[in-house]
Amino acid sequence: MDAGNVRADDLLMLLAVARTGRYTAAAQLRGVDHTTVARRIAALEEALGGRLVAQSGRGWELTTLGAHAAETAGRIEAAMSQLAAGGAEPDPVSGVVRMSATDGFSAYIAAPAIAGLRERHPDLVVEVVAAQRRAALHRPGLDLEVVVGQPQTSRGTTVELGSYALGMYASRSYLDRHGHPRDLDELQTHGLVYFVDAMLQVEALDLPRRVVPRMRDGVTSTNVLVQVEATRAGAGIGMLPCFVADRHDDLERLLPETMTERLPYWMIVRADSMRIPAVAALADALREQTRRSKAMLDGVW
Repeated sequence: MDAGNVRADDLLMLLAVARTGRYTAAAQLRGVDHTTVARRIAALEEALGGRLVAQSGRGWELTTLGAHAAETAGRIEAAMSQLAAGGAEPDPVSGVVRMSATDGFSAYIAAPAIAGLRERHPDLVVEVVAAQRRAALHRPGLDLEVVVGQPQTSRGTTVELGSYALGMYASRSYLDRHGHPRDLDELQTHGLVYFVDAMLQVEALDLPRRVVPRMRDGVTSTNVLVQVEATRAGAGIGMLPCFVADRHDDLERLLPETMTERLPYWMIVRADSMRIPAVAALADALREQTRRSKAMLDGVW
């Protein structure tokens, strides 16, 4: 290792790669081309005497040495921000935090939580990747994930945020045309609006195959907001989060006494990210917003 040859700009370049997981995206962030990113990362690896990033099918991931170097880069970035502020003590809850969550959680829990957090910390930037997938603590560039179902991992910090209710819904115009199902048997003669079965990564979301196994797929989508709109348009009967579907007066909930399911939200924070004040603050804000939204998530608001 030749620490004397370590350049602060190269460390900031590594930080950009850590945040984006892509050389091309890091290049845009730093205002250079992707070959410059590759060259500067290679120079930093030579100076530090080891690999800093490793390529996977999901992008560039930090090695253990890379995580230590990125932590140093974060402190350099904070010091530069302090200088730019004229020497004033910088707000530690600042910089870029990237999180992943489901569509419904992103829209109705994360968005208001982030808005409130940014009122208090205007230098904070939160990037929200809306996705329905398994937790992956090594997914490049993510500090925090919110998933459905308990994650099977012992790495990082895992917290159960709460749960939400799902029910069967149809538009009033659909019911006028096709009739109201009076029981489970009649319900299962209708087309189902739900997730794409072949692309469903989260076992906890495989509800219809258990509770209404004879329902045939009608319209399927990886996006719950598309499912809601397809149900409103009369494409079939949707199994939808109550806190999303109940916002629409043209949707009617069917058989609520027998067709109510509950699923848990879990938050996973990478161990190295939890030490970052901005990540810790976002995690606290999401916990508090979920707590305040309990009635909404329970489908009784």
